[in-house]
Amino acid sequence: MPEVLVRNLDEAVVEQLKDRARGNGRSLQAELKLILEQAAAIQPSRPSRAEYRVLADRVRATLGDRPQTDSATLLAEDRAR
Repeated sequence: MPEVLVRNLDEAVVEQLKDRARGNGRSLQAELKLILEQAAAIQPSRPSRAEYRVLADRVRATLGDRPQTDSATLLAEDRAR
């Protein structure tokens, strides 16, 4: 399994991470591994422009020729209630 080395961390940051690990009943290494895994899982890959275009085409096809009301009109009507 690959290893990662992070250099020049501020001592205060390391102490906070150690406290966090201790509070969660884990070693510093286990805590850091979990933090990195969670950070990687949270960041989904961003769709490309081509993927956005495909999605927009699908939405247009779903809507068909139905007329669409301007959202500003809908907001104004909602505020007037």
